[in-house]
Amino acid sequence: MNGFKKIALIPAYEPAQILNEVVEDLLVAGFEMVVVDDGSGPEYSKIFEEVGAWATVLTHSENMGKGRALKTGFEYIQKHYGKSSVIVTVDADGQHSASDALKICDEAELHPDTLVLGSRKLGKDVPFRSRFGNSMTRFVYRISTGLKVYDTQTGLRAFSMDLMPQMLEINGERYEYEMNVLLEFAKEKIPIMEEEIETIYIDDNSSSHFDTIKDSYRVYKEIIKFSASSLAGFLVDYVTYGLLLLITGNLVASNVGARTVSATVNYTLNRRFVFKSHDKVLKSAFSYFLLAAGILLGNTLVLRLLVTGLHINSMVAKIITEALFFAISWAVQRSFVFKSTGKDSDRNANREGLYSPSVKAS
Repeated sequence: MNGFKKIALIPAYEPAQILNEVVEDLLVAGFEMVVVDDGSGPEYSKIFEEVGAWATVLTHSENMGKGRALKTGFEYIQKHYGKSSVIVTVDADGQHSASDALKICDEAELHPDTLVLGSRKLGKDVPFRSRFGNSMTRFVYRISTGLKVYDTQTGLRAFSMDLMPQMLEINGERYEYEMNVLLEFAKEKIPIMEEEIETIYIDDNSSSHFDTIKDSYRVYKEIIKFSASSLAGFLVDYVTYGLLLLITGNLVASNVGARTVSATVNYTLNRRFVFKSHDKVLKSAFSYFLLAAGILLGNTLVLRLLVTGLHINSMVAKIITEALFFAISWAVQRSFVFKSTGKDSDRNANREGLYSPSVKAS
């Protein structure tokens, strides 16, 4: 297992003194290191000077976020290291051991087409905020992709240089970037595997710069917007369904009519506000209404089964049915109907000078 050069990338913002220990342990383990100072300021310069004795230090003039810090490091590594390299991202707060970094690097070397995650088993000794956040992102990821990943929030991730182009193209400048990587890799069918690692939390993770409200919104905003759009569509659908059922008394006709009206509303909201698709209307509309037709068929069959087969109240059955088809609709729309345009927007941001790609290396 010595054919690949192992490079540890550490994004750091206002780090504690433990960063020195992290770097020293990785050095002993045989890693070459790139540390990105994400605009920590002059009061942290001594720490980065000490770290610079063993690692290349790249400096942002201002705080730009973890996603941008990772991309700055990726750009440097891509330029200065060869194809026979494995990259592992390591958090600066001491939560990842050098032995675990080596373990997942070995797996990435064996599987160069795969993103390898260091997966923590989050028991009751882990801070509640971390357990709750991971449970939420695990749920969001599962309904978004259909894939099971236990530790979606781990910062310990290894991959070969083969995957570097994809890592650099993915949208996201702050904490949402790591979730976007998992979403995009699932969409592109790039394998993801997990290796269990030690769970380390120092002082209840008090050194974390994760803002519970702002950064959670960044991570979950896609699913939040989609849920809001779906709720609006459901309300239109539910009211129309109730009115048509009252007027006609026909279950199937009422469901078909309501779905037709709500699908038009939902398509418009999703295209303009949720996925911000730039595809031609005819193209996305055709794909959307094919999906809508398939969901309508399944929706109607399930609704009839619940009402006529299980004798559930028709209005209650409607709610159950819509909930069942929510995840299917989200996954198909995200992956096929309204394809992500995040890569283009990220490149445009670079061209327009919204962030500075220049760094200082010591």
